[in-house]
Amino acid sequence: MVEQSLMARLPKVDQVLARAELAALAASVPRPLILQAVRLVLEDLRGRLLAGQGVEPEELALAQVAGAAAAQARQLARPSLRRVVNATGVVVHTNLGRSLLAEEACKRLVELNRAYSNLEYDLAAGARGSRYVHVAGILKELTGAEAALVVNNNAAAVFLSLQSLAAGREVIVSRGQLVEIGGSFRIPDVMAKSGAILREVGTTNKTHPRDFENAITSNTGLLLKVHTSNFAVVGFHQEVSLGQMRQIADRYHLPLMEDLGSGSLVDFSPWGLAREPTVQEALAEGADLVTFSGDKLLGGPQAGVILGKAELIERLRANPLNRALRIDKLTLAALEATLELYREPQQALRQIPTLRMLCRPYQELRNQAAALARRLKALKLPRLGVGTREGFSRVGGGAMPLAAPRTRLLEVSVQGLSTTRLEESLRLGDPPIIARLEDGRLLLDVRTLVGDDHEAIVQALARLAGAACPV
Repeated sequence: MVEQSLMARLPKVDQVLARAELAALAASVPRPLILQAVRLVLEDLRGRLLAGQGVEPEELALAQVAGAAAAQARQLARPSLRRVVNATGVVVHTNLGRSLLAEEACKRLVELNRAYSNLEYDLAAGARGSRYVHVAGILKELTGAEAALVVNNNAAAVFLSLQSLAAGREVIVSRGQLVEIGGSFRIPDVMAKSGAILREVGTTNKTHPRDFENAITSNTGLLLKVHTSNFAVVGFHQEVSLGQMRQIADRYHLPLMEDLGSGSLVDFSPWGLAREPTVQEALAEGADLVTFSGDKLLGGPQAGVILGKAELIERLRANPLNRALRIDKLTLAALEATLELYREPQQALRQIPTLRMLCRPYQELRNQAAALARRLKALKLPRLGVGTREGFSRVGGGAMPLAAPRTRLLEVSVQGLSTTRLEESLRLGDPPIIARLEDGRLLLDVRTLVGDDHEAIVQALARLAGAACPV
């Protein structure tokens, strides 16, 4: 009987729509979403009443229902793909979009996508052209490669290379290099789909030149070296160098390919990071083809870059699969702008966010953490606890697995909220703030904070600690 009485008090849809709370949303939220939100709130209340789940009478008040519908409408209108604050200290964070684009790349994206462009038009000839020419020249200039081709990611680059050069033939690779990349994609699986036949040699920890030579037959199509960029083997370990593989490839007249995975055009060791082979070095040491990602250590958009001998690149370009794997104009615009910054190495270090974050001096990070801590303490909120401590960041993106650059962390707490609840509250905020949980503490790594991330953190913690943040 009580439920029937309460059911009769449920507002009508048009009553809720007429409320000022929803009328104010009309300028920013499409009407169909507002209507959907009202119906969802009313259906939820009706369902709870029918199930006897104890709806409080005040929940049925018109103002309360309208407020709930307005919140629901804003939620429905919110884009699924959103900006987040990366306070994890993982620079190339795969789950958070990997590398951030340089400002020049962002400007180029806007410029070339608000108007028509010469994507596949040769301005000099006045005829159809190739989209690949826009980045091929600068890639050759920066690396010394004979030719270049770019596809939509590095898995596609490896797949296209194997399918074009070794379909139906054996590809010899060290057992210790049969890596698994993100999303459970494995080199053996990519190879099988390409039509190439895997011929693994050596052992997990040791492979010798003779292992490659003993495996070569008349059906061998390619020698493959895979850089283990996302894990490291230490201790009793030996691998065949690219130079040694070049000698074997020459003796048996076979093409030699290296998949660098993350790939890099700069040596990060002067900044205390692990020594990684650069793209230029791989080509100079004799690789006929080199493949790597555009959105990891290069610091550009998602892409798979293929560099090497002109004759081999032309075979890849002529493969019908190339069209299915090609990159679009957005990627080309951002990649070209990113590569242009590498013409001046110091400029690249300053302007490409991935490079800048990886090479930031510890003292700069310390100062940044101290400044953010001072802002939070100045709020004078008794429930908010703030401290700084030393810690370590990560490169991420399957690169430099042993590298742990020294960083500065903020440790924050809010009285009345558990650490896990605080982490969840930050993650579900607007914008979402993604923090670290370590040993029962919530930590914010300043290395990966950009733009107005500091302001977002101050606002969020002020709200959670129970006070409005001063302007």
